[in-house]
Amino acid sequence: MSLPPPILPGAAVGVLGSGQLGRMFAIAARRMGYRVHVCSPESDTPTGQVADVEITAPYEDLDAVRAFARRVRVVTFEFENVPAETAAAAAECALVRPAGRVLHVTQNRRREKAFLREAGLPVPAFEVVGSREALERALARIGTPAVLKTASFGYDGKGQARLESEADIDAAWARVGRQESVLEAFVDFDREVSVVAARGVDGSFAHYGVVENRHVRHILDLTMAPADVPARVARDAVDLAQAVLESLEVVGVLCVEMFLTTDQRLLINELAPRPHNSGHYTFDACVTSQFEQQLRAVCGLPLGSTLQLAPAAMVNLLGDLWQGGEPDWQAACAHPDVKLHLYGKAEARPGRKMGHLTAFADTAADAARIALEAREALTGTPEARPGHQPRASSLEPDEV
Repeated sequence: MSLPPPILPGAAVGVLGSGQLGRMFAIAARRMGYRVHVCSPESDTPTGQVADVEITAPYEDLDAVRAFARRVRVVTFEFENVPAETAAAAAECALVRPAGRVLHVTQNRRREKAFLREAGLPVPAFEVVGSREALERALARIGTPAVLKTASFGYDGKGQARLESEADIDAAWARVGRQESVLEAFVDFDREVSVVAARGVDGSFAHYGVVENRHVRHILDLTMAPADVPARVARDAVDLAQAVLESLEVVGVLCVEMFLTTDQRLLINELAPRPHNSGHYTFDACVTSQFEQQLRAVCGLPLGSTLQLAPAAMVNLLGDLWQGGEPDWQAACAHPDVKLHLYGKAEARPGRKMGHLTAFADTAADAARIALEAREALTGTPEARPGHQPRASSLEPDEV
């Protein structure tokens, strides 16, 4: 079967969603000579600030979505919780990559877990529950501790509750809004890792290797690339990622988040069908960033080299850093091996991702130390930096 012709520089590409992922995608696209249109319910957004055209409309306004899609050659996503009807409306007027089926699977935990299990891929034990009584029965089978997560939406620890015993059932069921949820067995893990990978229109595959992620209050805090894991684990993680992308027939970029258990097994926790926070380091550290790779994939261009030029680490900059006033950007930039990224968000709120720092060194561990020191310099306040500690958890890793 012949492949469709590529979408070449000079064409317009569309993005549904307008956060920092779209912003970095737009920067990569404009650098390569593409026009960028963005559609979301907000205005003056991180993506809109660097796009050629910003459309402000609710995702439910399907006529506006169709009008947006008619002006571009291909539509992609920086946010997977776009309604299925929105993706379908866009597909009436332009190519949509990855396809709506990928969104349909990954934006609902029940469907995602079922897909992974049916594909024979390793996941923590889970059961879908739709009532308080079903939760009680499932907890008896799965055991405690366990984590209850809403089936739809929810990220950065939102829409979740931990159960230590049967006494927690009522509170947990109330916390998730008494709606369809997924009960997962608590995982005794050594560390959290992820693989960002891409698949082209022709089925070609490229990956960025395995990175280690550390979270604070269920929000990604630090990524170290590459991860310090055995070669076998690294190979297995990439193989799992490739199996996911091929099973879903992804055209674009997808991140597979995994637990590495204390007995060195990998369990898939979440899928993100777009560039991911744990891949932000690629913007500066790799020949082809995850954002340029997304553009190449959805436009039908050959995938680029994922060669990492130096060990790197990324730390997020949350709105908490602004509580004492504007951070001292000059102090952070005094570190010559650190790159600063700010997302153009007008309001700094606790827990809100406002930017990130990427640092380089001879090892990922040294890069992490430099990145954390640079972040400390923003406020002049030392941060607690404990060494790696094995943890037991199955709370939601970071979404964006």
